Amino acid sequence: MRLVIARCSVDYAGRLTAHLPSAPRLILVKADGSVSIHADDRAYKPLNWMSPPCTLKEGTGEDEGVWTVVNKAGEKLIITMEEVLHDSSHELGVDPGLIKDGVEAHLQELLADRIETLGDGYTLIRREYPTAIGPVDILCRDADGKTVAVEIKRRGEIDGVEQLTRYLELLNRDPHLAPVRGIFAAQEIKPQARVLATDRGIGCQVLDYDALRGIEDDKLRLF
Repeated sequence: MRLVIARCSVDYAGRLTAHLPSAPRLILVKADGSVSIHADDRAYKPLNWMSPPCTLKEGTGEDEGVWTVVNKAGEKLIITMEEVLHDSSHELGVDPGLIKDGVEAHLQELLADRIETLGDGYTLIRREYPTAIGPVDILCRDADGKTVAVEIKRRGEIDGVEQLTRYLELLNRDPHLAPVRGIFAAQEIKPQARVLATDRGIGCQVLDYDALRGIEDDKLRLF
């Protein structure tokens, strides 16, 4: 990973245009080819980015200090360096991935075994389906044979919806899988997360842990 802190301006040209005026920013260049630009007040979310696969060309001569990042669709991210404050590279190696807590890991295993919980006719493709930014919890097909990506959380919040959105963006680039839709599954889904998921065309599924485990509800019933 390469870390660059620089005073720079950024221009994006693609499906739309965007401009970031001159300011000190952090630029991350990852081994997967992705480039992202960060400010100091936006938590983890970048101001602008280019997802892999893409190429980075650093200008020389008259174009020295101008970085041009181009993806396979021809979209460009142009970073104009005014002053480089820090530039370092670090070999991080292969990441072991996020280790889910016991409940989330067990929910994934149970749902994969009982994939019909999502609907009649659903079939499992695989658990932990790999992508360039991490594994999708479950990849499956619905009754119509369409691909569905499922992100599982114990508590469903906005960051989980954002994570699934990023997975869907990558999966839909694969012609063997596209079109891919998403399902956000959790024991509890926060109202804000549900609103965001619905706005992005992502389905929501509340999971009953005990029902998936085959444990009967001990409440009194009339029938």
